[in-house]
Amino acid sequence: MTGLRMRLTGRGTGNLADLLIRTATAADDAALWAMLEPVFRAGETYAIDQGISRRAALDWWRGGTHAAFVAQEDGEALGSYYICANQQGGGAHVCNCGFVTAGAAQGRGVARALLAHALDEARRRGFHAMQFNCVVATNTRAIGLWQAHGFEIVGRLPGAFRHPTEGLVDAFVMYQVL
Repeated sequence: MTGLRMRLTGRGTGNLADLLIRTATAADDAALWAMLEPVFRAGETYAIDQGISRRAALDWWRGGTHAAFVAQEDGEALGSYYICANQQGGGAHVCNCGFVTAGAAQGRGVARALLAHALDEARRRGFHAMQFNCVVATNTRAIGLWQAHGFEIVGRLPGAFRHPTEGLVDAFVMYQVL
């Protein structure tokens, strides 16, 4: 799916009018890094080295087995996600995704639109389920969004995430059959 234009309406959409969600390319690297860097440096939601380099972060987000997408409005990148098989072989029918929203676009429905796109994209690619492996328990906004869209907490990993201010916190495995 190369591009899908969505009109966001309802709760949490703020002023967002038309949102284009399309495949990310190398031309998006500056915008992707502008979104990823503060999230990765904060170290509060991703199990990523806080000192990750720009190149390594972009290679991870857009490279390997990840297919990445960008949400933009009027040419401005507001968010992104990647999708990939969660495992190989017998687990390849379950996908995994990661999401990021630009700081200025938070609370405007971007993550909700990206999740809807990701669920459709997962089905289009033939996945049978989506799994989030390490949802940090302090990331209550994400947990609420995932649960509102049918994800269940199927596992709790006690103290599995070292939060920079909260110390060791639990992480959840969240799952949805598609």
